[in-house]
Amino acid sequence: MGFNIFLIPIIFFGLIILISAFFIVKQQTAVIIERFGKFHSIRQSGLHMKIPLVDRIAGRLSLKIQQLDVIIETKTLDDVFVRLKVSVQYKVIKDKVYDAFYKLDYPHDQITSYVFDVVRAEVPKMKLDDVFVKKDDIAIAVKAELNDAMQNYGYDIIKTLVTDIDPDAQVKEAMNRINASEREKIAAQFEGDAARILIVEKAKAEAESKRLQGQGIADQRREIARGLEESVEVLNKVGINSQEASALIVVTQHYDTLQSIGQETNSNLILLPNSPQAGSQMLNDMVASFTASNQIGEAMKNAKNKKREE
Repeated sequence: MGFNIFLIPIIFFGLIILISAFFIVKQQTAVIIERFGKFHSIRQSGLHMKIPLVDRIAGRLSLKIQQLDVIIETKTLDDVFVRLKVSVQYKVIKDKVYDAFYKLDYPHDQITSYVFDVVRAEVPKMKLDDVFVKKDDIAIAVKAELNDAMQNYGYDIIKTLVTDIDPDAQVKEAMNRINASEREKIAAQFEGDAARILIVEKAKAEAESKRLQGQGIADQRREIARGLEESVEVLNKVGINSQEASALIVVTQHYDTLQSIGQETNSNLILLPNSPQAGSQMLNDMVASFTASNQIGEAMKNAKNKKREE
């Protein structure tokens, strides 16, 4: 019985050692095995065995694509301070796990240093607007520099992206004001063009209205003249001469005018003679005016002919 009790710790200790000899490596992971402190082997995914108390797992490296975000503050060519966020996607090269584990203690710091170096060399050559336009060029330059440097350490740079460009707050405010002013200028130009078009179209409409109005007045007067001519002919047929017919027409139109004004309730006060003699007097005045006008016209015509003969 005492002998069995003595064996139990030994058996238990042996089971622990035996179990510790087996280990599992996950997918997309590499395990570095050292024997007595010296590199021995690299194990890939699956179930593996090591010699207890002789071999040990020195470290595990993920073979998946990883991302490192680096924030850099630098100055542009036009003396504007800007913060850039550069995302570096990288992974450990499967065939260079030894270099990745033993040559670099802190790969993140190494990658960050190269990103700082490249960005602070490229951005000061550009103006702020060019930084936004050529951010892909900056990313390509970072990737090229990192690939050359990190390949020797067992790291492959998959892609670099400039994911954020953040100028100083005052600069952003100034850029927003410039953009707003530019948009207001464009809006004012459009409003001016619209107002000018409205004025031109309104003027065209008024000109067309005046033309049609003048044409209407001319047609109206032509029809009035034709009507007067027909009225005189009718009166001549019943024995009334032209002068008497003209006087009769003037008197008739005079009283028609008075009647029309009297029917208009909103008309202003107009004083007109209402006696029959007023119509005759108006006719005489019109005839005298036409005669004087014809005489003046003949005099001017004779003067021009005389001057031309001289």
